Amino acid sequence: MKSTMRRVVMGTAAVSMVLSMAACGEAGGGTDESDNKTIGLLLPENKTTRYESFDRPMIEKKIKSLCSECEVAYNNASEDTETQKKQFDALITKGVKVIILDAVDATATRSWVDAAADKGVKVVAYDRLAEGDISAYVSYDNENIGELQGKGLVEALGDKAKDSEVVMINGSPTDPNAALFKKGAHSVLDGAVKDIVYEQDIPGWLAEEANKKMSTAITSLGKDGFDAVYVANDGMAGGVTTALKSRGIKDVVVSGQDGELAGIQRIVAGSQTLTIYKAIKPEAETTAEIAVRLLNDEKIDDLTPQKLDSKSKKGVPSQLFKAKIVTKENIKDTIIKDEVYTVDQICTKEYAKACKEAGLL
Repeated sequence: MKSTMRRVVMGTAAVSMVLSMAACGEAGGGTDESDNKTIGLLLPENKTTRYESFDRPMIEKKIKSLCSECEVAYNNASEDTETQKKQFDALITKGVKVIILDAVDATATRSWVDAAADKGVKVVAYDRLAEGDISAYVSYDNENIGELQGKGLVEALGDKAKDSEVVMINGSPTDPNAALFKKGAHSVLDGAVKDIVYEQDIPGWLAEEANKKMSTAITSLGKDGFDAVYVANDGMAGGVTTALKSRGIKDVVVSGQDGELAGIQRIVAGSQTLTIYKAIKPEAETTAEIAVRLLNDEKIDDLTPQKLDSKSKKGVPSQLFKAKIVTKENIKDTIIKDEVYTVDQICTKEYAKACKEAGLL
């Protein structure tokens, strides 16, 4: 009798425990991934000033303004694809339902993005069109950026353009944007200048590697063997201008891109001719709004008026913004007007004289 009562009591307790746990699971949400309000943000590197100084804070701020209960799980891959894959997988394991991805290697992402999509995770490709089943893509018209760079070089060369020889220092071969920049630049430069006399892609967009390749070009071509250098971004333009300066080469047209502070200062000082200004705020804020809407299962059609094809997906909903050429003459009407940098930030003691001559002080 006692044994039977003991079994009944134990059985009742076990049932009560199961019911209690079930009720907790239904009410608590601690294990319910559908209530996950975290948005993943994965950026590719931190050597380029823009990502940590502009993209990240702008995206995080906009997400918070649209969704006060949302959290942003941020990681930077430091230009390492395997690191970024681990970061991506960790977000999936965490139950994140929307990931903003600026890929280190956009061709390597296909299997991860497809696997995420199979689990209902929506991936927004930011700045670079990652391969795989992407839900949306936000960037600039990158071929047009290359065209603007080429146009800026040709305009700076003026009447000498037809007889000019150009060195091309392109971006990373793993970045699809770099290929589009190069394509756009060639579409303008080929035929507008005499010849492209030296051309190299730079893995990882490394300034020190750009410096080495520029030094090699100078040794191969001679100090007077070129009239202009197409450089795909401002970081590498720093390496290129250092190489030119170390060999005593002046009056060479040098392009850049991104409107970095150091690039703007070189333009003021005259060692760099132009950069391409991409207003990061609309790109970052549009991406943030798309991510929040996708999290809430809302439509994004008005935010993605274009359709783009990648190698792995047709008709990706997209938003592509336009960029501008920045030279010494219009820094005030672009960079300063849009409050990217203040006059005080640009015109430090080292650049004060050049700033006065440029009309910034």
